[in-house]
Amino acid sequence: MIQKKFDQIDRRIFSFPAVHPCEAVSPVTLLSSLIILSQDISYYQSNSFATQRRNARETIRQIGILVVFLEEIHDRGLVVPESAVLCFSELHLTFQKIRFLLEDCSREGARLWILMKSEVVASQFRVLIRTVATALDVLPLDSIDVCGEVKELVELVAKQARKAKIEVDPDDERAMRRLVSVLDGLEKGMEPEFQILKWLLDFLEIKTWSDCNKEVKFLEEQCVEGGEEREVPFLTSLLGFMYYCRGRIFDTLDGPNVEQTDVRCNIEVLSCLNPQDFRCPISLELMIDPVTLSTGQTYDRSSIQKWLKAGHTICPKTGEKLTSTELVPNTNLRKLIHQFCADNGASLAKTGKKSHDITRTIVSGSPAAAEAMKFLSRLLVRKLIFGTSEQKNKAAYEIRLLAKSNIYNRSCLIEAGTIPPLLNLLYSFNKSIQENAIAALLKLSKHASGKKVMIESGGLRSILAVLKRGMSLEARQIAAATIFYLSSVKGYRKLIGETDEAIPALVDLIKEGTLCGRKNAVVALFGLVLYPGNCQRVIDAGTVPLLLETVASLDKHELVTDSVALLATLAESFDGAIAILRAASLPLITRILQSSTSQAAKEHCVSILLCCCNNGGDEAISVLAKDPSVMSSLYSLTTDGTAQASKKARSLIKILHKFHETSSSGQGCQALTHEQSVHVW
Repeated sequence: MIQKKFDQIDRRIFSFPAVHPCEAVSPVTLLSSLIILSQDISYYQSNSFATQRRNARETIRQIGILVVFLEEIHDRGLVVPESAVLCFSELHLTFQKIRFLLEDCSREGARLWILMKSEVVASQFRVLIRTVATALDVLPLDSIDVCGEVKELVELVAKQARKAKIEVDPDDERAMRRLVSVLDGLEKGMEPEFQILKWLLDFLEIKTWSDCNKEVKFLEEQCVEGGEEREVPFLTSLLGFMYYCRGRIFDTLDGPNVEQTDVRCNIEVLSCLNPQDFRCPISLELMIDPVTLSTGQTYDRSSIQKWLKAGHTICPKTGEKLTSTELVPNTNLRKLIHQFCADNGASLAKTGKKSHDITRTIVSGSPAAAEAMKFLSRLLVRKLIFGTSEQKNKAAYEIRLLAKSNIYNRSCLIEAGTIPPLLNLLYSFNKSIQENAIAALLKLSKHASGKKVMIESGGLRSILAVLKRGMSLEARQIAAATIFYLSSVKGYRKLIGETDEAIPALVDLIKEGTLCGRKNAVVALFGLVLYPGNCQRVIDAGTVPLLLETVASLDKHELVTDSVALLATLAESFDGAIAILRAASLPLITRILQSSTSQAAKEHCVSILLCCCNNGGDEAISVLAKDPSVMSSLYSLTTDGTAQASKKARSLIKILHKFHETSSSGQGCQALTHEQSVHVW
């Protein structure tokens, strides 16, 4: 069944350099290039191929003989007659293709794929060898002054190339059929026998965990690149098979087992917003292309365009009259929606385009891959519970990799029960085990079920213990990222915030962590303050001065944008605004407003200044009024910023204008009420 499906797949999946025909090239240059090509091919050794050894050996041998012929012409400075140039051009083209085919067959990580492409690859060898024979048949040897022995060699190669038996090696055929049998068994829910798996890997010379992982990475790349839908099931079947082999056959890790990309330094602070905020107020569907109106409200482009085309001149949500019908793309929200979809498996099917991101992995690509992952998940649970320390460490690392970019893998691992034993490993005194366990939990926390199981299993205490007292800074900052994902659930924000050590531990990480760890801590705090009851706790922990210090020291680093975003949220409360004012930080905020290249950072700065003016009254307003550069920055934002940023800037401009007017008339200026200004966020 599987083999029949695979026989229909004829695409060539590798990326090759262009094969250039030799047009208008001098005979001398052509000959030199031919010699280089033929030497490159001759340097290949047949034992460097896991499969296609006979075909590769025959091809390399024949080209090696022709090197002697080409080198004699070159070394003796013989003139290549015009009648031979065409033949040499054809050989040059063919030699390029042969070299690329040999590169394919010896490519690192592609051994399993080449085995399953045996028929196609053998036919390519056959065509290329026959092409060499044809070129040599029409080559005017008599017009080239080489010695008789060399001419006989060329004639011999032409004869052998015509008669060469290029076919699939019987050993390759046997291995391919065994693999197909294993995949067919998996489809039927039969777990493969260890000895058969070991034989297949030995045949392909996949001898270590690293060798197996290279095969996995290659297949993952092919699945991501996509192609015709009919090709995806077989690719994912092979990938599932290699996942299973990597987890079952190899008990030890022989390479570096830490992937720095695990610690998400590109977490967006707003991605823990309520998913309902991602729905269009008109259609109530997930927004595909969010755009913002002059009123500051955001809609899906297609929905609001229909509204406007119907002749409406008011905002559908607020009823305000539109001062402009310009639709400003909300790129930040669009990015967040796509991240949300990637993390949760939601589909943006309305786009009508084929998606190549993680959303395609919400279900398994094939029945064989699905069963392989279920078997592997149960195996990893057993190793987490009953294995040796080394087996537990490797099992945690396997989960860390498997859950990294595949939603179906995450769901299988969670359903199999990996989370409770992973939580137990957080108390390990082995640095590697703890890091791999918390990193695996981070990946699983991106799944809705994963968050629920962690909290219901009492895992919050374990994760917070790593955040506060982890064996390494790496483990602590991964724990902070895990807290961030847990805080994306509205009900968990209150729970986390009320746990005594949570907020202080995040604040400590801002003080002590790497840039990546500090970012994780800041965005985790941002997620927590979306529950208003946590704001005071964050302020009391001394977060405001620490964030201001971060902003002052890093200036234009991306962490600045996250820091001012958190400050803007804290500034909405009276105590938060007063804490910012007491730190005499308004000049710093205005400097970021003027110098930052991030539109998001500028908007956050305006929000902070607006809240400080609303809550701080004369004291705050007078500081801003004395800085002539503030007005120019605000005016710039009214035209260049988003609709929300523009609205906030206009509100602040009005406040400053009123201050100047009342100051010049000798009247005092009282703090404006919230009703007189725009509410931030």
